[in-house]
Amino acid sequence: MVRAHKNAQEVELVPGGIRVGDETVPLLAGTAHYWRLEPETWRSALEGVRGLGLRLVDTYVPWGVHERGTGDFDFGRVDPKLDVVRFVRLAGELGLHVIVRPGPHINAELTCFGIPERVIWTKECQAVSAGGKPVALPVPPLAFPVPSYASEAFHAEARVWFEAVGKELGPLVWPNGPIVLLQVDNEGAMYFRDGVYDQDYHADALAHYRAFLKDKYDRVEVLRDVLGDPGATFFNVEPPRRFNAQSKRDLARHLDWAEFQEELIAAAFKRYRAAMEQAGLAGVPTSHNLPLSEAATPLDPRRVGEAVELLGLDYYHGASPPQRSEIARRTSELDVRSAAREHPAFACELGAGYPPFFAPLSEGDNAFTALTALAYGLRGYNLYMVVERDRWINAPIDPKGRVRPSAAAWERLTRALVRLRFNELVRRTPVHVLLPRSLRRLARVMHAFGPLSAALFQVLGGSAEDACFEDEIGLGAPPAVETDQFVQLLERTLDAAGIPYAFSSDDVARHSFKHASWTIVACPGALEPELIDRIVKAREGERGVSVGPHAPVADASFRPLAEPPRFVEDPLAPVPALLPFDEAAIERAVAEAQVRLALPTLAVAPADIRVTLHEDERGTPRVLFVINATPEAIDAKVGVAGASEAEDVLDGARFRANVGSFELRVAARSVRMLELHT
Repeated sequence: MVRAHKNAQEVELVPGGIRVGDETVPLLAGTAHYWRLEPETWRSALEGVRGLGLRLVDTYVPWGVHERGTGDFDFGRVDPKLDVVRFVRLAGELGLHVIVRPGPHINAELTCFGIPERVIWTKECQAVSAGGKPVALPVPPLAFPVPSYASEAFHAEARVWFEAVGKELGPLVWPNGPIVLLQVDNEGAMYFRDGVYDQDYHADALAHYRAFLKDKYDRVEVLRDVLGDPGATFFNVEPPRRFNAQSKRDLARHLDWAEFQEELIAAAFKRYRAAMEQAGLAGVPTSHNLPLSEAATPLDPRRVGEAVELLGLDYYHGASPPQRSEIARRTSELDVRSAAREHPAFACELGAGYPPFFAPLSEGDNAFTALTALAYGLRGYNLYMVVERDRWINAPIDPKGRVRPSAAAWERLTRALVRLRFNELVRRTPVHVLLPRSLRRLARVMHAFGPLSAALFQVLGGSAEDACFEDEIGLGAPPAVETDQFVQLLERTLDAAGIPYAFSSDDVARHSFKHASWTIVACPGALEPELIDRIVKAREGERGVSVGPHAPVADASFRPLAEPPRFVEDPLAPVPALLPFDEAAIERAVAEAQVRLALPTLAVAPADIRVTLHEDERGTPRVLFVINATPEAIDAKVGVAGASEAEDVLDGARFRANVGSFELRVAARSVRMLELHT
């Protein structure tokens, strides 16, 4: 894990938030873009941010806006709106800490995503498609070619930018100023052209690809065996340009290319961070925000987590059962990862309003998303956008800094989180469903709906895995599709039993094996050898670990294992070693584990309602979320042992327990957040 630099008055991420000097500050923030506001409104806007109970203000620093010409930057000497130093100092004077996001990619609904046009249109900086052409992003109001994460020319340009930003903002990094967190790049999924065969075939990327293979295989004989190509060398090997695997042996070439994309992005982040530090932006933690459907992108949390301390998510969801399920998967995995890394589960962007070229998100959608994410383990958020600007609709604070009626709900929620010390509460999940990175990589490679990438397909409402080719490639069943269906069956069975569970990944497998009573590893028949070793050791240590729907007989590239692990079933074990794709077998395994492992349950009726419980360090139930994602109001009944009264933290409604259960109405597409009293 990357650690922040140490100093006498250090800033450090801790489980409850971010420790600034002697104070632990909850990660509750709001975004305001200084360059899009008139300077005379900055104070009122920042006062509005503070008035919502938020402790931090977040802002991008847009390269393309500040640059007047090559090497010439305006930080307020010409245009007062660009005086970011004044803005940051003003935030500090008002008692706000500051999150700074200098890119180089920021998006921010800017044409060219905040990168200067002269750089975007420089051929040497552009990502290259499989056909040798520039990779364009067709977004409103103007399509543009995207940069290459490998391009040495682009990295050289970015270093000049970071030097300029560092000269201005370096002196304002804590303890000399209010800057306490720095973001590296933004939603680094290859500028949303993240299909496996979309990019990047830039000459610098190909050089990195060949170096990656040399590091992975070491000997050319191994490379030739993997590719089935006796003429391959580490100097001439070419990446695949479309999916054409006919058998499982053919998968290695494609999976290596997908894994290389993960390595390429993380390596670029490390270079950006080093350039920021050399420019004087050092001494505080760094972050990166993973976009919607991050699991279907080339962003590997383990690799990105080696470049930055804080991994957070972006949330822009509607209110519906599929979106509830997606938020639950994303957030519970974030919660597990954050616990393993000892920092809060943080939403780098939690939608408050929406951009005009998104499908409209209502205030109800935003509230549903926020409360559902909190229900599944989110412990802090950055409201994006808290202050409105161009290309954004319905923020809580208008461009002149005036608070709108919609701000009241955000203020009630934020102040309730602080009062309840929600950042210190824990959602206990005794069952973890572990989705290995290699499985997600397989789903990316076998995606069947290009040019819509797996991530975009999922954002549009489909399943990334269900969108895969249904070829069995010699495995007896479509591997990614079948494994995803197995996971969905697990979800339904655990939900029906009322057992709290979370998702996990191999980057935090050790944490899951240690802290979960039962970890179920989703396996299409192939896993990373390192993960296999951990599974074997966990089972030898009598930890509750199962694998399904298949035992691993190959490595993550689908090359046969020399010695596949032997999972011998023990009838006295609390969980089976192998869990088949069979509804009756899964139901039986869950029922037996519930008894043998004494798994806690949450009784709720009817079945359409979902609930989560959050406890303090003593195990006392403190907060209950009751979620209704359906289009109809529901009268729910929820059992919570040890709680006698509940109060809705948003509308003040009170409920008395009747024989250990609460009865309450939950409006359509809404969430009730209840403070519990014993």
